[in-house]
Amino acid sequence: MNTTLDVIGFVLVLAPLLLFVYAYFGYPLLLRLVSRFRPDRSIPADAGELPTISVTIPAYNEERSIADTLERILAVEYPPERRQILIVSDASTDRTDEIVRGYADRGVELLRMPQRTGKTAAENAASALLRGAIVINMDATIGLRPDSIIRLVRAFQDPTIGVASGRDVSVGAADQEMNSAESGYVGYEMGLRDLETRVGTIVGASGCFYAIRRELVQPLFPGALSRDFAAPLIAHEAGFRSVSVSDALCLVPRTKSLDAEFRRKVRTMARGLDTLEHKAHLLNPLRHGVFAWMLISHKLCRWLVFLLLPGLPVGLALLVGDVPLADWALGLIGVGAALGLLGWKWPFPGRPPRILALGGFALASCVAGFIAWTKLFRNERNPIWEPTRRTA
Repeated sequence: MNTTLDVIGFVLVLAPLLLFVYAYFGYPLLLRLVSRFRPDRSIPADAGELPTISVTIPAYNEERSIADTLERILAVEYPPERRQILIVSDASTDRTDEIVRGYADRGVELLRMPQRTGKTAAENAASALLRGAIVINMDATIGLRPDSIIRLVRAFQDPTIGVASGRDVSVGAADQEMNSAESGYVGYEMGLRDLETRVGTIVGASGCFYAIRRELVQPLFPGALSRDFAAPLIAHEAGFRSVSVSDALCLVPRTKSLDAEFRRKVRTMARGLDTLEHKAHLLNPLRHGVFAWMLISHKLCRWLVFLLLPGLPVGLALLVGDVPLADWALGLIGVGAALGLLGWKWPFPGRPPRILALGGFALASCVAGFIAWTKLFRNERNPIWEPTRRTA
């Protein structure tokens, strides 16, 4: 028995497992416990005059979806005279700009970037044109209920709230898609944000649909970072809290393939890690208390699982021969990875069985998370935006 190798093996095995259990199960349980001792912070009932709003939608080559999106926004329950709609075209090369200009007589404005600079840089350029007291950031391919915007905006009747995030609902033809497992993860994430709201604040907003006070919009926000993740962090720094509004529904079409979802996860996690590094001072619990704990638990611990997970089979290999069942556990990991790869790259007609689809989604998420960490270590940043192509 090699004691040193055994210790290394146990560390490599236990570190990702304990982080996984804490981040995905322990943290939600602690939130439930903490929420019992927090004051009721229910969003106020509908009352008072609605604030002016600016709805901003960054778009790049969205000719297939932008007209439907604009029709849905124009049909929402909000006074037209208190609503600005601004489409920011990131130098689109298709008919996106032409379609948007066709809505000019209905109050839709277009800002075209002269060259591609990325989503965040385009939003920075649009900040000088914002007129609403509340800025609503949306994706170009989502669906909204007629009352979603008004329910989101009502949250700001509470003067302590700086950011309000909608509730994503993953939609699509589950019997035809290769990525149906995404729906379960989105539901878990939304439930976690509800718990954080009960504690006091969320630590990340929905990139598809969220609102922020205009005074918190930073026109020089770094282009390679994630503005939706950073929004609650910026609000916290300014003395505001952020909430998830459970009845402000945002219908998000699922990506049709796991390969597309894999690319999206690499991009979003890499930008998230860069953003967390940029705001690393908020991880200090001595200065930021409960907020730092929530940020560490929800973001850092979860992402660290992906960094440490490749060490698990290495640790088991070191323990083989010294620890009972280590060889069996290593074999099970190999079988699970093979089944996950089969579910990810399903080569047959139709979608894979649910167990394989779940395994494929888990494997794609783990690989994407590890690649995101390598991009951080290599200081590899890509501010140029390639939006996820979704179909309703």
